[in-house]
Amino acid sequence: MSELMSKPRLRWACRRGMLELDVLLGPFVEQGYDALTLEQKHIFERLLASDDPDLFAWFMGHAKSKDAELQAMVQLILDRVRV
Repeated sequence: MSELMSKPRLRWACRRGMLELDVLLGPFVEQGYDALTLEQKHIFERLLASDDPDLFAWFMGHAKSKDAELQAMVQLILDRVRV
């Protein structure tokens, strides 16, 4: 697997330009990212490489990712936000 992004780069990658995504991804990096396994961290980085319209649809429940790992990460983030 490739090297992980640094925390500052992750913070920057979470700034999406859509408020709905910013309020989910930014706090997750600050409060939940460090608790992820190495594999989950790589999946999170793959999630951040997705297009904003796709992310919006997945997080708002309008669609599901065809990639089961990405969909599981979306659900993990949503579950963390609901706590």
